[in-house]
Amino acid sequence: MLRGLDIRDMLIIDRLELAFQPGLNVLTGETGAGKSILLDALGFVLGWRGRAELVRQGADQGEVAAWFALAADRRFRCEVLRALSDTLVELHCQHDDRGLLNPRGHRQMLDTYAGLEMDLVKSRHAWRALAEATKALTAAEARIADARAEEDYLRHAVAELDALAPEAGEEATLDTQRRLMQAAEKIRSDIGKAGEALGLQGAEGMINDASRWLQGVVDQAEGQLDDPLAAIERALLALDEAQRGVEGCLDALTFNPTELEEIEERLFAIRGLARKHGVLPDDLRGFADELRARLTVLDDGAGALQALSDDVKAVQATYDKAAALLSAKRSKAARALDKAMAEELAPLKMERAVFATTISTAEAGPEGGDAVAFTVATNPGAPAGPLNKIASGGELSRFLLALKVCLTQASGGITMIFDEIDRGVGGATADAVGRRLAELAANGQVLVVTHSPQVAALGSHHWRVEKQQTQDMTTSTVVPLDERSRIDEIARMLSGDTITDAARQAAKALIQA
Repeated sequence: MLRGLDIRDMLIIDRLELAFQPGLNVLTGETGAGKSILLDALGFVLGWRGRAELVRQGADQGEVAAWFALAADRRFRCEVLRALSDTLVELHCQHDDRGLLNPRGHRQMLDTYAGLEMDLVKSRHAWRALAEATKALTAAEARIADARAEEDYLRHAVAELDALAPEAGEEATLDTQRRLMQAAEKIRSDIGKAGEALGLQGAEGMINDASRWLQGVVDQAEGQLDDPLAAIERALLALDEAQRGVEGCLDALTFNPTELEEIEERLFAIRGLARKHGVLPDDLRGFADELRARLTVLDDGAGALQALSDDVKAVQATYDKAAALLSAKRSKAARALDKAMAEELAPLKMERAVFATTISTAEAGPEGGDAVAFTVATNPGAPAGPLNKIASGGELSRFLLALKVCLTQASGGITMIFDEIDRGVGGATADAVGRRLAELAANGQVLVVTHSPQVAALGSHHWRVEKQQTQDMTTSTVVPLDERSRIDEIARMLSGDTITDAARQAAKALIQA
């Protein structure tokens, strides 16, 4: 529960320290005294509001700190802890913007009332699985549709590429062979002439003649021709090696004239396919593999689609089961909530009013396929409708008080704050509202901002919000009231600025009632 609130430099509050107690805490004061500022400050520290204009004029910054006591009797300081605020405080006013008057939040409230946290986890998990399976099926269908749209092209292209069967590096090899063949005639002519110059009619014949002539006189030369003859022998060996190389080259340059045509035809075919498909010649084989893989998707598509479709059906069944279970539990919880509301409305002088939780079919989503709306009828037989459309101001206050009580019964230790929940009601009805607030606070903590003396008289702790004005400054402060001051404050609420003895007596009677 809320134990303390420390406010500095916020709106018209200079410095204020408040210590709250268990039970029913009442805040009263003249209109404009600053009661709502306290709620603004508390909302600021809990992350409900973050307006820069909350800072008091002339101050560099404002500060709000709140203290809460947990059930385990541990205390902590809560500064801008929005993530924890829903477990600490419930704020309510006639123009509640946190869900009660907003049908979009009614399903969540019913789910909380019914304790469906684990069921919602299962439903969300099944919904995600369904979305993923559907996405996979849709993507596969799209891939197959794309492949089917270009099936003729794929089959023709793969057949064409497979027929040619190009290899990496083949284009360069064929180009080299083609250029060599184109220049072969000229090369053969020069090489042939060189062969003749090396043969018997050329160098080889002349060297043999020289060797023969020297062999005829070697004996008379007294050994001086031995080295020249050895050199000639080596020259003949080298010349023989050269001749074999030239002959081998001539053999290599000997080809069938149609071979050049075949090489050119294949080379041009490879280059033509490369241009056609916009790839390099060396990449044609890999490109053919890619096209073949796309065809495989098409050829194997029926089986793959069936498997994915079976997956979708399986997760759809899981989701449908989870959604159906949510619907059943919501229907049961709706009946229980309607019954609880009937019990709450009776002591609030609305025993003839009817509250109904309607559940209708909505678009499926992570949390099932139900739409939930809280409707009311102020009298039996009267048309039902949304809370803020059917009920008058006073009726709306009581409907929302009853609903708040029902929805927060399981929230042990939470502080409930009501901002002018009694607006538009008076007399016995205001007394009934006050007594319900007091009962609600008996086992917890309730803070109520009120203009009703009947409600204020039932408070366990009472503060008066006062506005103080000087020549150049207006500030607001909060004063805790003792027994006598409390009687005077309730008397003021009964009679106005002039407090009479009769008003004091009436105030005492209200407090003692």
